[in-house]
Amino acid sequence: MLLVSHDGERWLPTVLDGLAAQARVGRVVGVDTGSRDASASLVEAALAQGPLRGEVVRAGSATSFPEAVQTGLDRLAATGEPPEWVWVLHDDATPAPGALDALLAAAAEHPEADLLGPKLREWPSLRRLLELGVTISGTGQRETGLERGEYDQGQHDELREVLAVNTAGMLVRRRVLEELGGLDPALPLFGNDLDLGWRAAAAGRTTLVVPQAVVFHAEAAHRGARRTALTGRHTHYQERRAALYTLLVNAPARRLPLMVVRLVLGTLLRMVGLVLVRAVGEALDDLAALLSVISSPGELRAARRARTAARGGRAADEARVSRLRAPFWVPYRHGLDVVSDLASALTDQASDVAERRRAATAAHDPSSMAARRAEPEDDEAPADNGLLVRLLTTPIAVLLVVVVVGLLVAGRTGLGSVSGGVLSPAPESVGAWWSLYAGSWLPLGQGTAVPAPAYVLPLALLGTLLTPAGAVSSLLVLAAPLALWGSWRLLRVVGRLASPRGASRWLLLAGSTTYALVPLTSGAWGEGRLGPVVAAVLLPWTAHACLGFADPDPDRRWRAAWRSGLLLTLVCAFAPVTWFAALLLGVVVLAVSAALAPVAVRERSAWGPPAVALGVVPVLLLPWWLPLLVHGGAAGLLLEAGAPVSAPALAPDGLGALLGRVGEAGALGAPAWLGVVLLVLGLAALLPRRSRVGVLVCWLVAAVAAVTAALVSLVPLTLDGVAVAPGLGALVVLWQGCLVTAAVLGGQGLLEGGSLRTGEAARPRPVVALAAAVAVAALAVPLGGMVWAVLDGQEQLVDEPAGDVPAYMLQSAATGPEHGILLVRGTVQEGLRYTVVRDDGATVGEDEVLALASEDTALTGLVQALVSAPTPAVVAGLADAGVEYLVLPAPVDGRVASGLDATSGLAQASAGDRSTRAWQVERALDPDAVSGSDGWWRPVLLVVQALAVLAVLVLAAPTTREARR
Repeated sequence: MLLVSHDGERWLPTVLDGLAAQARVGRVVGVDTGSRDASASLVEAALAQGPLRGEVVRAGSATSFPEAVQTGLDRLAATGEPPEWVWVLHDDATPAPGALDALLAAAAEHPEADLLGPKLREWPSLRRLLELGVTISGTGQRETGLERGEYDQGQHDELREVLAVNTAGMLVRRRVLEELGGLDPALPLFGNDLDLGWRAAAAGRTTLVVPQAVVFHAEAAHRGARRTALTGRHTHYQERRAALYTLLVNAPARRLPLMVVRLVLGTLLRMVGLVLVRAVGEALDDLAALLSVISSPGELRAARRARTAARGGRAADEARVSRLRAPFWVPYRHGLDVVSDLASALTDQASDVAERRRAATAAHDPSSMAARRAEPEDDEAPADNGLLVRLLTTPIAVLLVVVVVGLLVAGRTGLGSVSGGVLSPAPESVGAWWSLYAGSWLPLGQGTAVPAPAYVLPLALLGTLLTPAGAVSSLLVLAAPLALWGSWRLLRVVGRLASPRGASRWLLLAGSTTYALVPLTSGAWGEGRLGPVVAAVLLPWTAHACLGFADPDPDRRWRAAWRSGLLLTLVCAFAPVTWFAALLLGVVVLAVSAALAPVAVRERSAWGPPAVALGVVPVLLLPWWLPLLVHGGAAGLLLEAGAPVSAPALAPDGLGALLGRVGEAGALGAPAWLGVVLLVLGLAALLPRRSRVGVLVCWLVAAVAAVTAALVSLVPLTLDGVAVAPGLGALVVLWQGCLVTAAVLGGQGLLEGGSLRTGEAARPRPVVALAAAVAVAALAVPLGGMVWAVLDGQEQLVDEPAGDVPAYMLQSAATGPEHGILLVRGTVQEGLRYTVVRDDGATVGEDEVLALASEDTALTGLVQALVSAPTPAVVAGLADAGVEYLVLPAPVDGRVASGLDATSGLAQASAGDRSTRAWQVERALDPDAVSGSDGWWRPVLLVVQALAVLAVLVLAAPTTREARR
């Protein structure tokens, strides 16, 4: 019997007791590899005093497990009567009584067996199965064929052949072990059992697992309970390196090239998966293990030659090995398991904070929670009903379905390829968005270094899945239902924070429906304003993530910071002004917190998460913000998606903003009385004392949004010589959301102020009358908004916008950036404005770049000369500027048109519309008219952004693996 120990003092007493309980052990040789505790002394004492007989060999601390086994074999051979069988045991593996007898009995019954192993169960639980034989997959994964955490119920108690058995409790013929060359010294601690079993199977030897023999294994090295010089601090690296080495030194030669490619690609894929579950250290260990193995081809060749020599030059028994290896589909099943684990962790994380807060609330008010559990909800169906029956018999569920269908019907105009209002058409190909976002010099207008807006990246990602038109259409059609989902989720959590009972589902339905209608009733949806529409979808989710700042666990607060920062970044990509409101809100909250709890605010885990959430935004938007500031496009930080092409007077006035209307003073919005009722409900929510604190918080956020809007509106913005208003639509949405939340909390406080339930004290009549009036008013807002949105909603979105440029000109412009189209609008008396159309015209994202690009003074001079005194030299200048066609949309100034008709070098062209005039430039076009140099800094910024996004995703993701202890 061979016992190897190293710093195993905590397990050895039990192991030695297990050895003493065996009926026949024979001679015991203990090999201690430089233990710093009393391991060697414990073994010596047991061999000197108990029924066990043998000796202890002390080796150095650098002795590997294969060397320790070989030392023990040499000592057994020195006795002159080497045994036929050797039983190998670890110092953290205790055998059950009769384990050795079961192994020897199986060896006698199956004389063809050369290696036998026991059933391994977890120590100290004693019931969970660890291994009944082991094999290896094509990706190097150690496979046991067991479910995670599977208990031993005798379901695997058949004796069978396996590829390998664990060295903890392995019974092996001494002669066979010597013929195979012993354990491979290149595997100092992990993987030597698999390698030995593979070599034995390749040599035609048989390995059996004997479930009747049970050994309890603590797996101290694998679980990190014991650190040695061989494991170091990177146990995963050692395990992964052993697996890759085992595959490459034992696999058939013809499969090696394909196996190397598979392992490289598989390692990269594993790294991505490990990073996503916040196991960055293990991902780096995987990479280091791969590089360590493939960077030593000489060592691999020598090991393969040694295996061939151990078989006497005979070919390996590949049929036996293949039969005992894991099936090819096992790695794919593990991949699905990882995806399932991640999805489960994300789902659990979403409700974890609310669950723990409900538990904390129950601890403070157990009677209310008990009553909640005792009384069935009014919208709950019997437990034995089917899903469809529950749906049809639950009023809230039925109304939710009706609301969602109504919202989809209200957004029906957004189906298909739409544009109009302030919304430009989507490009034909998603590649246009990707090239727009990646380019440092954009061939738009006369060429510009102004970067693409940040929202182009999420649109490109969505457009890759749905096409560009599908991406824009899905945002418009699904905006209201998604806003309903997010607001319901937020209001439910906020209600539970305010009261143990939580908000009534009727209040949740009214509040979430009102908020979901905000993009429609405000007029933002009808004008195609993607900024407020997307902000309405994302703001509830962002607010829900920010609630994690109040979590008692610091680690969860930091994780909430990364989630909040990521969501806030998405909001700011479409509506950058939101970041300034968040910054002001952070300062206000910090000041209030410092006044109320100065000691708590000093802790880094208290002020750090909100600061991180705010700091994440400029880092993730660096490829847009930095070039925007450098190239004079700072005005883009105060605009929103779609706003640059708007008319100057699109900002809502003060009253319109208070009533939740944007664009043209809310001309496309719902009737003003809906906004008045919601504002009154928000103010009335301050009356109930029970929920006043939460309502005051809502009004604080609303005040910050109003102040930010007031300050931003004072900033003068001029784009292309025209004064424009800042994009305040997202702030109006935030204002409306605060009013909705305050109204729901106020309604909840009114209900909590006195109960209407049977058997409890009745409310005073004035209170009941007030509650009834508030209920009628609260229901009037979502009902009125829904009726207006479905039946009378106005919009400027159209399927195919009418353009001033004929189709054949656009087709020519699509052949190259030098085939530009110059559009000159207006008259000499009222003023003329020009634009240059290239490719298929300005699409979503390009319109903002064109609006922020600085004026080309040279082209402006050419246009002035063209409309006043055109000459052949001016026409040649147009060709050099990359202009092929000149178009004067109706109404046309007759004097300008007659002058162009008489100019040499211009030929009249078909304009389609009789009231529109067009000419073609009959000069050679300059192919480099709008070309520019691509700066090296743009790729660097994109790489930094990609790494930052990956880091934030990892830090925001839930952890699906417990830390090893």
